[in-house]
Amino acid sequence: MKGIYFKTEKKSQDDVLSYMKENHIQNVKLNPYQIHDYYTNPHALLYDLKQTKAELDCFIIPSRTEIEEFIHMYPAKWLLLKSYFKNVLFFEGHGNGSLATDNGSWDI
Repeated sequence: MKGIYFKTEKKSQDDVLSYMKENHIQNVKLNPYQIHDYYTNPHALLYDLKQTKAELDCFIIPSRTEIEEFIHMYPAKWLLLKSYFKNVLFFEGHGNGSLATDNGSWDI
């Protein structure tokens, strides 16, 4: 599987990277000029997805609260962004690796 993860300063990326490794999720770098192999800005991710026309298996986000502001301010962009992925996974909890998926029922 191929995926991308969203990194924030609030959460450690170690748990997310461990989950990706355990589940054989290959992290994809869309932009060859990108310094890091993760995204911190949903607008930049959407731009790169549009440029590459990539269709990926999963988008991993540390928690719903990390992207909630973007979802409420830009609901159309959120719908477009998640349309590039088969699954959007919210990595909830510390160290326990519990996941929640966005099944399209998010109230925007």
